[in-house]
Amino acid sequence: MDPPLHLAGPPQLVCAHGRSDHARTRRDHLQRAPQWRAHGCHGRAAFGDRIVQYLRRQRVAGLEPDHGVAAGVSGRQGVLHRHVLLQRKSAGAVKLLIAVLGATATGKSALGIALAERLGGEILNCDSTAVYRGFDIGTDKVPMAERRGIPHHLIDIADPTDEYTAAQFARDATATIRDIHARGLVPILVGGTGFYYRALTRGLFPGPAADAPLRARLEAIAATRGVERLHRLVARVDPESAVRIMPRDLMRLVRALEVYFLTGRPLTAHFEETVSLLDPDVQVIPIGLRMPAAWLSKRLTERVDSQFDAGLLDEIRGLLAAGVPPDARPFGGLVYRQAMEHLRGLRDEAATRALIAQENRRYARRQLIWFRKEPNLVWFDGPGTHAEVQDSVVEMLSCGTC
Repeated sequence: MDPPLHLAGPPQLVCAHGRSDHARTRRDHLQRAPQWRAHGCHGRAAFGDRIVQYLRRQRVAGLEPDHGVAAGVSGRQGVLHRHVLLQRKSAGAVKLLIAVLGATATGKSALGIALAERLGGEILNCDSTAVYRGFDIGTDKVPMAERRGIPHHLIDIADPTDEYTAAQFARDATATIRDIHARGLVPILVGGTGFYYRALTRGLFPGPAADAPLRARLEAIAATRGVERLHRLVARVDPESAVRIMPRDLMRLVRALEVYFLTGRPLTAHFEETVSLLDPDVQVIPIGLRMPAAWLSKRLTERVDSQFDAGLLDEIRGLLAAGVPPDARPFGGLVYRQAMEHLRGLRDEAATRALIAQENRRYARRQLIWFRKEPNLVWFDGPGTHAEVQDSVVEMLSCGTC
């Protein structure tokens, strides 16, 4: 049996992927996820088998040999020699899409970049606010100097006044994934917007056309009784949508209620009948990051402080001075909405920082609830910034046996 989970000290390595490594227990690392406890190494083997089969098919189809393999590297090492995937020349092989998901501030970007370096991949953004140009600090976009030369796609692709939707994201992401595959590389989806991930991997339904009178009535309720009233209504008729939609996201709340009243069925029920735009031969390998609540809370507080110290308020002032309207969609997102309220004099900076950290904690809980319902997601308990977490993810991907 696995040793008990210890939360009082630094995280410990519980499962060393089938080998004894006492030195690792003294380093910060991850706890094995509950479903790994339940299924032992069989869950890892299933995912590892996919990677091994993928690479073997590449070799059969015709490969560009890695210099290390040509020099006589053994079979196991040759699968991921120097952690760089052998380049595919034939389109007949299985196509992988690795997804790095999880709550905010868990180090998804760092893990995505590490995987891209080791596996020969490129990053696709899966954050609904990072698509907008100019909104950099509050979305924690990875600066160009820190991307290590790894191409990042679907970032800064929309103007702040655009209405960029999940459906558009699914179309753009599908096209980008095809392009990355065509160049023999591995697409790595990174982000925490669960609705975008679901739109890509499961598809969206077209939905009824907008009903102006109904929308006007719903917006009137929000104006007189507060947007939160709409969120409570959504929670009654479509609990799953209430989890993914933030309590003050008026546009998405109105749409969820509009679909329900016009069709008699919640959005969630419609989503169950959708089909993904991804090519049939694309296999999605979803990886989730999570951390104990106390550790994540500390990271969130530190991140809010770093955002303010990096010039969040000046960024917002610059956007407004450049003509971005205060009601632009990205200004309604987490961090920016509270910072805008501060600039309007609603509360002081210290209270604003505390509120953003609190709202981030609530958002992180909603993200976990959402992603726990995603099928086949393999969880790693630890920050993606830690080298040992990165090593373990690579080992899980490359190990066909325990």
